Amino acid sequence: MKRILIYGDSNTFGTLPMAALLDDGALPRGARWGDVMDAALGDSVEVVTEGLPGRTTVHDDPVEGAYRNGLRPLRAILESHKPIDLLIFCLGANDTKNRFALNAMDIALGVGRLVREAAALGCVDKILVICPPAVQERGELAAIFEGAEARSVGLPEAMERFAQVNGAAFFDAGSVISVDPLDGVHWSAASHGQLGAAVAAKVQEMLR
Repeated sequence: MKRILIYGDSNTFGTLPMAALLDDGALPRGARWGDVMDAALGDSVEVVTEGLPGRTTVHDDPVEGAYRNGLRPLRAILESHKPIDLLIFCLGANDTKNRFALNAMDIALGVGRLVREAAALGCVDKILVICPPAVQERGELAAIFEGAEARSVGLPEAMERFAQVNGAAFFDAGSVISVDPLDGVHWSAASHGQLGAAVAAKVQEMLR
């Protein structure tokens, strides 16, 4: 049986689009994109979902806490689940927050760093980088993500470049889904279903 580990943020966790800042609703297990992918791939794989709301690529969050830094727990999580046939990174949306003041190149470089760190551990066979769909400045999250739309320009191209340079495959989630207009960051249940099916097809190619 092949083991797949998804390393992501609130959209991997399954956070629902937020009408208010303190909303904490989440999709039920089975409806998240990773669960949809798991079901599509069948009994030949085991999917482990590691989604943390607010997780960045490699940056300590001065507001929400340093533990949101995706680099800090990476080794512990990977070694807890080894051997891993396929590691999927789906990060970058939180890096577009105004507080980080990062551009697309910076965000892509952060993902590249994660790919290199994971590959160096020797417990991961293949790596897939997923670029999230572009953030929109909407609703209650608009102030937190002020300027995110401009900072996201060129992100898929930059992320693909640094994924491939570091030996990882790439998939642009924005080619099949968009963020929900309610908050401009999170994904609808329908989008989770669409992305799960699309990534399953990509994964089948990679695991042949």
